[in-house]
Amino acid sequence: MSSGSSAPAAAAHGWSRERLRAAVDRHRGTTRTAGPTALDSRVGAVFAHGTDGDHFCTASVVDSPGRNLVVTAAHCLVEPRLGRTRSDLVFAPGYRDGDTPSGVWPLDAVTVDPSWRRSGNQDLDVAFATVRPQDGRQVQEVLGGNRLGTDRGHRLEVKVTGYPSSADRPITCSTTTTEQSPTQLRIDCPGYTGGTSGSPWVTDLDPRTRTGTVVGVIGGYQEGGDTADTSYSSYFGEQVRALYQQASGSP
Repeated sequence: MSSGSSAPAAAAHGWSRERLRAAVDRHRGTTRTAGPTALDSRVGAVFAHGTDGDHFCTASVVDSPGRNLVVTAAHCLVEPRLGRTRSDLVFAPGYRDGDTPSGVWPLDAVTVDPSWRRSGNQDLDVAFATVRPQDGRQVQEVLGGNRLGTDRGHRLEVKVTGYPSSADRPITCSTTTTEQSPTQLRIDCPGYTGGTSGSPWVTDLDPRTRTGTVVGVIGGYQEGGDTADTSYSSYFGEQVRALYQQASGSP
């Protein structure tokens, strides 16, 4: 669904770069309900134990050799200072109104930086987690995956999609990142309340493959922000790349 034969159909239905850019500009800085698109379908809600409870964070699929990796905020999965990893968590991509159209995927191995475990280092509030296969298939085989981007600078056009704990549909906002500090990015989009931690910041949207590049997740400074209208991310640099390589087993 993310390459090959879908490209001509995508072009035929007006998914040109110019049309995509115009749509981004039209909705810039405005938060709205996310549609069930191919891009947003690889973003999901994170639940404790199962989807009959409350979702409390957001994660998304990133491309990896094992095709089984998601990225989120470290504070969603590991309690700092105690260093304790939360257990029995599940990822529900495309979750909407209680439905799980792409299944429910238990989280498995979690990778965070040691400085997060020791002290809650806000500059590395990033976590990768593998998910267990379902029916013999890996999550990326089902949904595709966005690439991970590092050292991309502080000013980027991004689409940010996540799940507020108070809602059963995802929200999305297109905007431009700014520099909060050399180690933190910032966006200004309304409505990103609790539960949106871990929401991916996706740039370089490709209208043919319906994929992009994740350059941040809501987290970092103030664990993502203490108001609903301004959110933060740890800057994805060399240390985040090293975490990804550790989690994915890639060189």
